[in-house]
Amino acid sequence: MNSSRRRAPRGAGRCAPAGARRTFDGFIAGLGTASGTRLVLGHWTSSPFGPFSDVMLERGDGHRLLLAPGPEPARFVAGTYSFDEVRVEPVHVTVTGRHWSVRSPSLALRLCTGPRGPLGLLLGAVPRRLAVDPRWIEAVDRPARLLRGVRTFGSAGGGRSEWYGAQDLRPVRRARAVLEGVDLGPPADVFPPVRFGFGSTPRRPCVVRVTTTVAG
Repeated sequence: MNSSRRRAPRGAGRCAPAGARRTFDGFIAGLGTASGTRLVLGHWTSSPFGPFSDVMLERGDGHRLLLAPGPEPARFVAGTYSFDEVRVEPVHVTVTGRHWSVRSPSLALRLCTGPRGPLGLLLGAVPRRLAVDPRWIEAVDRPARLLRGVRTFGSAGGGRSEWYGAQDLRPVRRARAVLEGVDLGPPADVFPPVRFGFGSTPRRPCVVRVTTTVAG
């Protein structure tokens, strides 16, 4: 299937009433590669657009690319974050235990997670009702910054605000990414931090179980 390519749309994702809150429940995977390209996968099992997955990439030269599976999620994500290019194309994600497979016309990504470390265990010990409460998320924003670029709360594009309620974290042990037929090389730290929004993912490659709330 051919993908449609276009520049990030102006005024994207502004169809909802001002002040409306939207909740996205699922996972965020972040990893770097030896080529300098950093990838952030959003795998949403529940969202205002139904289940979907999208991928944000920043190349070593700073070019920021969004892969999104349909016009509606593409408009919303591009209206919340900053990109130089948006491609609307199917993004398929399969999760089997610790093994993840991501496929689109532009990208093939496989990764394998390891067991939880101390941070994953700590996040899992917080009751979910508390973990997703915006007041709690704002309270833990400052200590989260110790993870080099991570923010749990901030102002996004289009006058929106975001809260990231993390509930689990597993390290990525192995990964291979091929973008437009080019192997991006072994996994590496997410460095420099990605520049899509107000924060990045943890520097070490990982998969985070998260509930994201977007207001505005």
